[in-house]
Amino acid sequence: MAATQSPSGDRLHEDLHWLFARLKQGLATAETAVVREHGMTLWGYTVLMAVADAPARTQLALAQAVSVDKSKLVLILDELEEAGLVGRRPDPADRRARIIEVTPKGSDTLQAARADVEAIEDRLLADLGSPAKTTLRETLRQLAGAPVTAVEAGRPPENACAPVPD
Repeated sequence: MAATQSPSGDRLHEDLHWLFARLKQGLATAETAVVREHGMTLWGYTVLMAVADAPARTQLALAQAVSVDKSKLVLILDELEEAGLVGRRPDPADRRARIIEVTPKGSDTLQAARADVEAIEDRLLADLGSPAKTTLRETLRQLAGAPVTAVEAGRPPENACAPVPD
């Protein structure tokens, strides 16, 4: 069976992995520079967003939520805490666990960084109409859940930042 080709005859530009990788590469390049201006790495920004959305997470739950290895998360949290963007305190229900919370400085920094990131995303999606933008985001959110888990089929991640099963 012949592979389907794009109108230009270029199979590469029909390949989902390449398309997503190219988008990720471009966004990471632009967004890394922007969040660096706010004193964070791109992973730090991602973790800070997740903590702001659910401040009572344990470090383990947070690692799973953002799909980052637990050992890498500790380094990210150390950087965020050193910058005064998050705080960690013992969980009263489990003294071995730590609850991570965004500080007021972290909230302000996240809000400013998010505005800059949204400007980049708006530029990327500028040629799409509003319904297409909404559909794209909804579709990507859907695919990032059960469908991607299904195609992973229990295989170990091929990414150093992916979660490590316990």
